[in-house]
Amino acid sequence: MPSRIAALRGSVAAPDRGEPAITDAPAVAPAQPSTAAVATFHLRRTQGRGIRLLVVYGVMLALIAFWPTPVDRGASAPLHAITRAVPWLTYELIETTANVALFVPFGVLLALVLPLHRGLVVPIALATTLVIESGQGLLLSERTPSLRDIVANVLGATIGLAIVHLMERRRIPD
Repeated sequence: MPSRIAALRGSVAAPDRGEPAITDAPAVAPAQPSTAAVATFHLRRTQGRGIRLLVVYGVMLALIAFWPTPVDRGASAPLHAITRAVPWLTYELIETTANVALFVPFGVLLALVLPLHRGLVVPIALATTLVIESGQGLLLSERTPSLRDIVANVLGATIGLAIVHLMERRRIPD
């Protein structure tokens, strides 16, 4: 019987025990992780980093949004000099652009943290800015809530979402 097993396996019997020894078995490459497993690993790693960055960003955003005095108070002289030198560059344009820029990272980070629920990025940004503007109006006497700020903040988050979308479309598949 051992010789029949050895013949079936294409091997030679082990001399010391009389058992078949597998000497010419085909080499099997180690199992490679599936593309889905690799993608899941990268997704979780990206989400983990995104969550940590989102927390840091959230703390910074809260400090800026709920600072008791206007955050540009110390920069009024340079801002006025700039607006006098460049007539089309108004204070309102600078402030609106700053609000857009402030929320671009929010849109990027939310898109990275919520890759399967990106439709929530803009509503979350809207809810966040509504909380900020309401809080400023109700709690901070020197801050003024503004519809223009709400629109600018949501626009910034939408731009951030679009950046992530465009970067993913440009990524070359492995």
